[in-house]
Amino acid sequence: MILTSPFQKLQADLGAVIASVPAGDRLPSEPKLAKQLGVSRATLREAMRTFETQGRIRRRQGAGTFVVGQAPVLESGLEVLESIETMANRMGQAVTVKNLLVETVLANKKQAQKLGVPLKTSLTRVSRVISTSDRAAAYLVDILPSDFLSVDEFPKKFKGSVLDFMLGRGDLPTVAKIGVNATSAKSDVAKALEIQRGDVLLRLSSRIYLASDQVVDYSLGYFLPGYFDFHILGQVQP
Repeated sequence: MILTSPFQKLQADLGAVIASVPAGDRLPSEPKLAKQLGVSRATLREAMRTFETQGRIRRRQGAGTFVVGQAPVLESGLEVLESIETMANRMGQAVTVKNLLVETVLANKKQAQKLGVPLKTSLTRVSRVISTSDRAAAYLVDILPSDFLSVDEFPKKFKGSVLDFMLGRGDLPTVAKIGVNATSAKSDVAKALEIQRGDVLLRLSSRIYLASDQVVDYSLGYFLPGYFDFHILGQVQP
């Protein structure tokens, strides 16, 4: 007989409850669910984190916790930088852009450092939510020097990818430096993705360079677990 810890048993019981609820429906309230499972609300929240990270449930501020159906996973290697739209097209999936905001901002200290420009340099900031299967899946922010791409130059029928637009107008990026880490959602990101502040996200940051070694795009992507599979192919030295 395999013995499990109380927490493992809780996760198994909670998993059974989640599996019994149709995708899109709301789970019982935390007080009711904690009472049903015989645990405190704090312990229940800790167990629910596991299923949030797996993308099986999602909490919505003021609305409750909902069961998420199995979503198609977008898969890509990080050896070649490509847009979410390109990933989706390759896999025969559709994505939509929501809450698009294109604005002019002045470079703060971090932005100036990442782009190699003076403080208060005019920048173009592009933020948007990318949805797949009618669910918000990623929040993307691109920041570029305005003298490289201004708000006025931005296409009216923007499809979501700054990288694709750059390539389409003839820019030739040569390299992208990418950083990957897990992070917790800050208030603005949580609001955009309709999740709780502090929820776990995958964060990709990148800087795109032209042949002149000029940084033309500093981007941040916040991705919900369960929707994306990023990997790196490494060569084995003989």
